Amino acid sequence: MMIRSRLTQAAQAAQRAFSTSPKAMAAKQMTVRDALNSALDEELARDDRVFLLGEEVAQYDGAYKVSRGLWKKYGDKRIIDTPITEMGFAGIATGAAMAGLRPVCEFMTFNFAMQAIDHIINSAAKTFYMSAGAVNVPIVFRGPNGAASGVAAQHSQCFAAWYAHCPGLKVISPYDTEDARGLLKAAIRDPDPVVFLENELMYGTAFPVDDTITDKNFVIPIGKAKIMRPGKDITIVAHSKAVETSLLAAAELAKKGIEAEVINLRSIRPLDTATIFASVKKTHHLITVENGWPQHGVGAEICARIMEDQTFFELDAPVWRCAGVDVPMPYAKTLEAHALPRVPDLVDAALKVLGGKAGKAAAAAK
Repeated sequence: MMIRSRLTQAAQAAQRAFSTSPKAMAAKQMTVRDALNSALDEELARDDRVFLLGEEVAQYDGAYKVSRGLWKKYGDKRIIDTPITEMGFAGIATGAAMAGLRPVCEFMTFNFAMQAIDHIINSAAKTFYMSAGAVNVPIVFRGPNGAASGVAAQHSQCFAAWYAHCPGLKVISPYDTEDARGLLKAAIRDPDPVVFLENELMYGTAFPVDDTITDKNFVIPIGKAKIMRPGKDITIVAHSKAVETSLLAAAELAKKGIEAEVINLRSIRPLDTATIFASVKKTHHLITVENGWPQHGVGAEICARIMEDQTFFELDAPVWRCAGVDVPMPYAKTLEAHALPRVPDLVDAALKVLGGKAGKAAAAAK
């Protein structure tokens, strides 16, 4: 319990640090939840083919209040409450996309999307190919993904690697407010099926935003990563909430004289290898971070891409993966905290990867 408490305090302090600099204090604040809500609102207003359906999205304003106020504004035809049947409403949404509409299909959690995976993979992802390019399927499957808090093994899975394995899908994993707004708008406008993996624990987190981010035409290109923190000694690549863990670890490493470059993937498929390769050519060291399981994971794919490219010869040490423990998520809080990558795990990994260079950096920092 003490370990979890300290990590929680550290995370809260880091969020304050990210958003309380003089520049950030002067900026407006927006939560990830409100970023998603505003993106949905603007796209519904922009294109009358767009509609939202899912469990409790209308009259209840969504299980996580992401669709708050949209039913009152757009009515029953655009914001549709469905029965508890993921296979049913995912099939309806996919068929609507084939017929020319642009549905946003919300899963209360992506763990429930396993009930609808046949429609996501066999119907949505493969139709453009199987129709020889004649039928587009412009649909967004969105909802919370990965570990939350105290929801145990069946409700804590990360599906990033699952869906990224499938050609025909685009897979997005946003971290902050900027990601949520710009990428959801891009996903809704995209002509192909997009799996949009949010994180429940990030919904209430506020980040500074400027007029560019709040502009109704703000869109982030799918497939482009973002450097969250520049550095010269080691590259840390992460997505979703693991970006927060990586930034916290980078702050700890900086105290030891080690400057880590943190990359927010944003998009899992397509994967922005160009940004990763360019960073590794500069730092010559790499750590991947994800809250999902290690085997066949996002980090494993990045390792393979490095091996298959000339960038491999730029490495001064093996790539290190920091991932969730290879077990079903425990329910006990203390075990749950240890089943996901923690800041000390990333710091230890960085020190091991850097080896003697870490000691030289620490000496230089004194």
